[in-house]
Amino acid sequence: MSGPALKQLQAHRAIHEGGLSGAVSKTELLIEFLQEGDMKSADRAADELIDYWKSRVISHADAEEEGLYLEIKKENPELGEAITQLTRDHDLLRIIVEDIETLRETEKLSPTILQKFYALVVVNEIHSRDEERLLLE
Repeated sequence: MSGPALKQLQAHRAIHEGGLSGAVSKTELLIEFLQEGDMKSADRAADELIDYWKSRVISHADAEEEGLYLEIKKENPELGEAITQLTRDHDLLRIIVEDIETLRETEKLSPTILQKFYALVVVNEIHSRDEERLLLE
């Protein structure tokens, strides 16, 4: 069973906007540390950014899949394909975060890792817009 906020467009949108805003702010902070040459702070910021994606955005995705998506699919079976596509977006977020974690073990901070952090933002932004349009409007 999903919480009531997940079923209301404006409340759900606020969750999405808050998650994305935090991710963008934390990404910008990471870039600032890199530009300043402060690798210790940049490494810490990267770790915090990974944790943020996992604890804020991916945990929200998990909650949607365990509750909201199941309820919507039960009530509106015709939305099954849309839910499958939205679940794939969540999988992409998980895969990218896992890739970042793996790369961090060998590359520390690299242009590839930064590109993946930006990819998370783009995928999440598109996903949120589509989810709101397909399931809540």
